[in-house]
Amino acid sequence: MNILLLCNKSPYPPMEGGPMAMNSIIMGLVGAGHNVKVMAFNSNKYHVDIESIPQDYRDKTKIEFIDINLKINIFDAFKNLFSKESYHVKRFISDDFRNRLIEVLQEERFDIVQLEMIYMAPYINTIREHSDAKIVLRMHNVDHKIWERIAKKTFFFAKRWYINHLARTLRRYEMSVLEQVDGIAAITITDAAYFRKVTAKPVIDLPFGVDIEKFNPAVKIDGKPSFYHIGSMNWMPNEEGIKWFLGNVWGDVVKREPEATLYLAGRNMPKWLLKKKRKNVEVVGEVPDAQEFVSRHNIAIVPLFSGSGMRIKIIESMALGKTVITTLVGAEGIQYSEFDNIIIADNEPKMVENICRLFKHPEEAEDIGRKARRLVEEIYDNKKIIRRLEIFYNELQSKREITILN
Repeated sequence: MNILLLCNKSPYPPMEGGPMAMNSIIMGLVGAGHNVKVMAFNSNKYHVDIESIPQDYRDKTKIEFIDINLKINIFDAFKNLFSKESYHVKRFISDDFRNRLIEVLQEERFDIVQLEMIYMAPYINTIREHSDAKIVLRMHNVDHKIWERIAKKTFFFAKRWYINHLARTLRRYEMSVLEQVDGIAAITITDAAYFRKVTAKPVIDLPFGVDIEKFNPAVKIDGKPSFYHIGSMNWMPNEEGIKWFLGNVWGDVVKREPEATLYLAGRNMPKWLLKKKRKNVEVVGEVPDAQEFVSRHNIAIVPLFSGSGMRIKIIESMALGKTVITTLVGAEGIQYSEFDNIIIADNEPKMVENICRLFKHPEEAEDIGRKARRLVEEIYDNKKIIRRLEIFYNELQSKREITILN
């Protein structure tokens, strides 16, 4: 098949959730023998030098960027208060992108155009006008739910009202877009069930997958286990979770286990985290090799209370044989068995207790890590996921052929 993927940011390098999810599908489709073309926005917020992308990757994906400025405009944001349009989505409307998309669609016939995230939906009409391709919307999250959860935890009235406004307008836009595409690929079973309730369009749950052969599990713990968190800190739920964890949990852990150490890695560390030195906490920042960082440490801490979709870093940690301690929100969408291949701790006492127990009994963490790896092999192997996506594409294609025959 000829497949065009439209991305709100570059899928390469796959160093954070969105790019990782996009890259796993792109490389999976390329590996399965499909002809793949990638168009992506290149923004001030997430900028990638195309020359830094390996030539082999560029050749396989024919990737190209369109520059866009996503800096928040205070005047536009204020005007949006009196509008029913989604400000989140409106920022991704670009004449340059639309014009280049038209050229690409005229240069080559595509069987599938896949929109990576809701922010690429403004280009549906352009695709319909210049192509007979089936359009698949890949939803990494149910985005409006993220903002609803953030609003509930926001105490300042004016800010909470504005976040609720953003959530409402985004929800309205999401619902309208579902009826404009041919199929929806949700990243979790939970999200897929939600979409099946609100639309009759074909829906598939398509989780994040890993190339199992590239993840060598490092289950063994020598001595006392170390704890880590890795994730982009310009994603609000990550920052919110780490702030809660450091303020409510880690101090009690260190009081009980003075040798325990926490390592924080990821892009865009906030100033409040860099300025204040905390006991037994090392702020590593962005790391050149996420797998190498995770392999050196033992137990992942993922304290999330808002968000939607799937936590990709959890799947990667599990693929490397690590125990993950997270919340119910953090584990959403993962087909886990509590205390078998993951630990759920939704409040301070549970989080402290489980961390301290595993610190004293690392053999328990090793056992959970082994079972976590087994779960990934069974469900999150990217080759299996791509085979399911191919079947979904073929079903959409067959519907087009039936329509043409009729």
